[in-house]
Amino acid sequence: MLLLKLFFAFIQVGLFSVGGGYAAIPLIQEQIVNLHGLMTLEEFSDLITVAEMTPGPISINSATFVGMRVAGIPGVLLCSIGCIIPSFCICLILAHFYYKYRTVGGVQVVLGAMRPAVVALIASAGASILMLALFQTELKDAVLSNIRLVELSIFAVSLYLLRKYKVSAIAIILGSGVVGTAIYMLMGAI
Repeated sequence: MLLLKLFFAFIQVGLFSVGGGYAAIPLIQEQIVNLHGLMTLEEFSDLITVAEMTPGPISINSATFVGMRVAGIPGVLLCSIGCIIPSFCICLILAHFYYKYRTVGGVQVVLGAMRPAVVALIASAGASILMLALFQTELKDAVLSNIRLVELSIFAVSLYLLRKYKVSAIAIILGSGVVGTAIYMLMGAI
């Protein structure tokens, strides 16, 4: 029963994550944490962190990690296949119709109308990750007195370096990991 639950959860993620991997994050959270209770929010936050650092699409990486964490190798296979099947089928169908009707003006209008929804999904995923990093909870449960100052400082410096000096995202990720680890090691030693 658990394997079927995972398979259908990731079919839904694959079916409705329009806009790429980051748009899938709130959908995965809804299915795995909120709806089925297969992971805690903290475990999900760790999963997203590892999935972002691992090469490859974040939705497939997340499916793989959730499957392994919850049901081992069979979970990995079913979650990954469940995540891929909808996209594969939809892409085949859309490619057929796009090449057949790409010169029709209404097609471009529909594609243009979908862009704001995709931006909203990606912004939602970013806000969820930010709240998990700064408060270890969702936005609705965040209390300003519980803000994690180390993470807030790393976020602010990283954002400044990215926007002002166009520092490589890889350097930001590695640097943030080193600085965060060093700070928490020093805090633990004190």
